[in-house]
Amino acid sequence: MDRHRIETLLNEVREGHTPVNEALDRLRDLPFEDLGFAKLDHHRALRTGMPEVIFAQGKTAAQVAAIFARMAHTGGNVLATRATREMFLAVLDVEPRAEFDEIARTIELTQDPNVPQGKGTIAVVCAGTSDLPVAREAVNTAELMGNAVELIADVGVAGIHRLLAQKSSLQSARVLIVCAGMEGALPTVVGGLVNAPVLAVPTSVGYGASFGGVAALLGMLNTCSPNVSVVNIDNGFGAACIASLINRL
Repeated sequence: MDRHRIETLLNEVREGHTPVNEALDRLRDLPFEDLGFAKLDHHRALRTGMPEVIFAQGKTAAQVAAIFARMAHTGGNVLATRATREMFLAVLDVEPRAEFDEIARTIELTQDPNVPQGKGTIAVVCAGTSDLPVAREAVNTAELMGNAVELIADVGVAGIHRLLAQKSSLQSARVLIVCAGMEGALPTVVGGLVNAPVLAVPTSVGYGASFGGVAALLGMLNTCSPNVSVVNIDNGFGAACIASLINRL
């Protein structure tokens, strides 16, 4: 339930198109709906501009399906991250319009065209194909939140000419999300090429001394490009949320 939908409902009541009792029924689950094992924050989009999203990891397939069905019932777009195919099949039983991105591990339902629209393009850049799961999570999240997104993949610093060939796309983006593992150098290089905010996402890709993404995280935190900010390891979702907020300003 976001601002646009509440304003529409109130106008319908004022104009006599929707009875007061029906409006109260539609609003009764604000600010949250208690499913017993989960409390769905239907009020979040109105409060923060970001809708409730299902973090599927650690939940059962039945729990994910139940939450997905209730969120879909409210009429908004629905996103589940860190999902498995088993979870997707359970969701399909209750919502056959849902789609699964196996690389990104996301389940999505797009049914509300009235989400706030971003003002420009968000470029999602990843160093290697191994970083694609995190990058695709960012892409799917940003698109569902109303942004035009361009994915620029496999342009790591080991072959810097691949990145420089994308200079036009990089410099035309309003916000950039840059995902990299190993030593995590790519966001610093990108930051030095553009005059836009760069959200750096360290990934857990790399050999032993990468420490599951900690080496990339520390490298990005020590960036010398002042337009780079860093989110948590593998957090493509969080980067996309921040990028969406920036892109609406």
